[in-house]
Amino acid sequence: GGNGGKGGDIVFEAVQGLNTLIDFRYSQHFKAKRGGHGMGRDRTGAGAPDLVIKVPVGTQVISDEDGETVLADFTEVGQRVTFLEGGMGGRGNASYKTSTNRAPRQHQPGEPGEELWVWLRLKLLADVGLLGMPNAGKSTFINAVSNARAKVGHYAFTTLVPKLGVVHHKGREFVLADIPGLIEGAADGAGIGDRFLGHIERCRVLIHLVDISGEDPAAAMRVVEEELEAYGEGLDEKPHLVVLNKIDLADEELVAGFAEEMMAAGADQVFAVSGATGQGISELLDAVLAYLPDRTATETKGAEVEDVDQDDEGSNWSPI
Repeated sequence: GGNGGKGGDIVFEAVQGLNTLIDFRYSQHFKAKRGGHGMGRDRTGAGAPDLVIKVPVGTQVISDEDGETVLADFTEVGQRVTFLEGGMGGRGNASYKTSTNRAPRQHQPGEPGEELWVWLRLKLLADVGLLGMPNAGKSTFINAVSNARAKVGHYAFTTLVPKLGVVHHKGREFVLADIPGLIEGAADGAGIGDRFLGHIERCRVLIHLVDISGEDPAAAMRVVEEELEAYGEGLDEKPHLVVLNKIDLADEELVAGFAEEMMAAGADQVFAVSGATGQGISELLDAVLAYLPDRTATETKGAEVEDVDQDDEGSNWSPI
């Protein structure tokens, strides 16, 4: 018979429409198909198709050896990287035919395929990051300004996984990422928000929501700012828009007083909004657009962001 066919390669590809790595919770071992056997009349076996593993844009492939080395960083839709090549097919007995041996029986087995273990880490490619302490009203806010469908509740950590929403404002659009609430000590592992700070590393600007109905809004602002500084990776150096939220629960004098306290605590400017009524949101979005490029990711032809189903949430979910 003829030679054997080549085994399939294993390829990672960044695709649109995926926002989480949730599928890899249930499927973690991938194996490409082997090539076809050589056939009679000196016919070579068919090569196996490549196994394409689809990942969200923003996925990093991390080496299993040290858990740190980035082997590939997928930042564009359609980006493909071949990680493992299929083994070459074996030599069939027809290749051993000579003038004196017309029916050889010897053959050479094909090469074994390669094997590799890797970690996947997702850093969402959002233009704007939304952060704050639990119950700051982030879910209500992202629901009000975008197409997201975040869960809203009167208890801490209503949001368990990051949410993405596309915001349309004055003929422009951008992607807004809402991460779970931060608490004091988050950078050192307290709560759940620290697991998702990596998602806002790529954001151009951060919106920091502060609950005006909280016990001490200025202190709450400082807690989050200190956690960003402790986390590092340049988060504390990104443009921050500090926002007093839930102003529908306070009078104008109280809002002005808290704004002064927060500016005294380090805020350059304080916006006042209500995610519930929409008050002040247009002015805030105007300020956000000033920090964004003329063309954001979703304004590029073919780009698309789909909602993350609320049922995908789970306390065991991890971005890596």
